[in-house]
Amino acid sequence: MLRFVNSGTEATMSAIRLARAYTQKSKIIKFEGCYHGHSDSLLVKAGSGAATTGVPTSKGVPKFFIKDTISLSYNDIEEVKKAFIKYGNDIAAVIVEPIAGNMGVIKPAKGFFEALREITLKNNSLLIFDEVITGFRVSYGGAQKLYGIKPDLTCLGKIIGGGLPVGAYGGKKKIMEMISPSGPVYQAGTLSGNPLAMNAGIATLNILSEKCFYKKLEEKSEMLFSGITEKIKKQGIKASLSRAGSMFTIFFRDTPPTNYQEVCQCDINKFSRFFNFLLYEGLFIPPSQFEALFISQSHSDRDIEKTIKMIGNAFENI
Repeated sequence: MLRFVNSGTEATMSAIRLARAYTQKSKIIKFEGCYHGHSDSLLVKAGSGAATTGVPTSKGVPKFFIKDTISLSYNDIEEVKKAFIKYGNDIAAVIVEPIAGNMGVIKPAKGFFEALREITLKNNSLLIFDEVITGFRVSYGGAQKLYGIKPDLTCLGKIIGGGLPVGAYGGKKKIMEMISPSGPVYQAGTLSGNPLAMNAGIATLNILSEKCFYKKLEEKSEMLFSGITEKIKKQGIKASLSRAGSMFTIFFRDTPPTNYQEVCQCDINKFSRFFNFLLYEGLFIPPSQFEALFISQSHSDRDIEKTIKMIGNAFENI
């Protein structure tokens, strides 16, 4: 079952409320650098904009609201095991970006999600995939299809509305039936499921379901990725790339990071020079080392070739 809302923030916030009601437990686990919207209980060591400004937790969030939020290191299953040993009887859910996109693109370590799925099932906790970024981007079935992991709840964002204000959360019927009016968990929104966003979403999903859409997108992504990788090798610059489908990040460190702590070891000053050089030359990328870049079907081979050349020039000049 699926419930439409107005944003990814509303989707994750509602999914957390639902998980707590369904399990009758209060604590949640999230991971450092993963951003799940700006609801109070999830603004703990969040990535994206909060990481860029050096504010891991927003002002205006009382400590009481985050006392039940456990923030762990992404890709560290041993930390998860320890948390469940300590709090297992009171952990309602684990929420995670299956491919982190808000501390730059960080891919899951081998076996990380398999272990998360096993631990949550064993402890009667829910596994929530925040696919606001990855849903319909890395594949038509999102990251969960790529990795063969079935979460209990999935959160989606503006991609399903062609960029219009929309979000959704859904999962197993026995869980979703707890939402009002069929159950005791309240969630509503005047513009949730509005006709404009729904029609844009239908049109978008029809395009995405066309034959070879993702094959062509992967070819474009590989073209750009390979070109930038070659420029890094040629210039001998201290940088690395991490890519998952059509999303990627250029990290100013020798090897791609595996968690938020390693992202923080990147040369932020060099990234700043890199960004400003490209901006001056007419190429606009996200203005933060903690953000992901995306390629789309709208980008032509000529666009990609020009981008590779401009990034190579930036490497030479920073």
